[in-house]
Amino acid sequence: MTTSVAPAPPQPRAESPAFRGPTGRRKGRRTGFLWFALPAIVLYVLVVVYPTLSGAALAFTDSKGGRSADFIGLQNFVRLANDPAALASIVNTVVLTVSLVVVQTIVALMLALGLHQRLRTRGILRTVFFLPFILPSLIVGVLWQFLYSPDGPIDSVLDSVGLGFLAPLWLGDSSIALWSVIVALIWQNVGFSMVVYLAGLEQIPGELYEAAAIDGASGWRTFWNVTRPLLGPATTINLTLTMVGALKIFDQIFVMTNGGPGYATDVLSLVTYRQSFVLGNWGYGSAIALVLAMIVAAAAFVQLWLRGKVEVDR
Repeated sequence: MTTSVAPAPPQPRAESPAFRGPTGRRKGRRTGFLWFALPAIVLYVLVVVYPTLSGAALAFTDSKGGRSADFIGLQNFVRLANDPAALASIVNTVVLTVSLVVVQTIVALMLALGLHQRLRTRGILRTVFFLPFILPSLIVGVLWQFLYSPDGPIDSVLDSVGLGFLAPLWLGDSSIALWSVIVALIWQNVGFSMVVYLAGLEQIPGELYEAAAIDGASGWRTFWNVTRPLLGPATTINLTLTMVGALKIFDQIFVMTNGGPGYATDVLSLVTYRQSFVLGNWGYGSAIALVLAMIVAAAAFVQLWLRGKVEVDR
């Protein structure tokens, strides 16, 4: 006669950090990462968030910097809407931004397409075109101020070929001063846009061009149906960065013209500086800066939204 013994029921094990397995360890790691990120978060709040909110709050006060500020509601924005200098700067900012976005994008794309070919000197040419972008903005302003001076190289070349009578006051004539500044800005920044497009071209598979050639597609049709659509992400990056950068232009104009002659080259960033730090109108200057920030944010949002809509339609 055999006797069987039933196994004892398993005893519940006590919870311990070691028994909790990978879930407990993951939670611990996440908590550790948060502690490591805390100094950066605090620094970001102190350096970026707090000054931004403080500046936005000043826009609704009559702060002069040296006394207590009183809340005045939207009076600074009403003043902005009736200020000829501020309105002229808004127009100049829009003209400068649109010109840079359109002309710089077209020139950069043409350069990228040319330098994407198998040229022996393409490495050198890429460096030459990109070099102005790494120059300090103040140096670029001083350089072009010299080039545009009456005794500068541009007027000297015109004189040497008998066209000296065509040389205007490049930075002193209110009708062309802004366009002279735009040329200098395109010269400085077109290399960056070119590199963005070159990076986009490198991502396009060569098989697509081979297939287009087999189908007998012309160069223009290949560009329009193959290259252009696949450069969409590069175009989005280029347009967004160019637009935001153009809206915030300050250094070059400050050095070359300081907004003159008159209000011919004044832009919002320059008016903000002048009102805040030269005239001491901190409240009014903050209002202009807030408007500029809203324009920059809106422009970037619209660009990204339009690009996303195009991608969805495809």
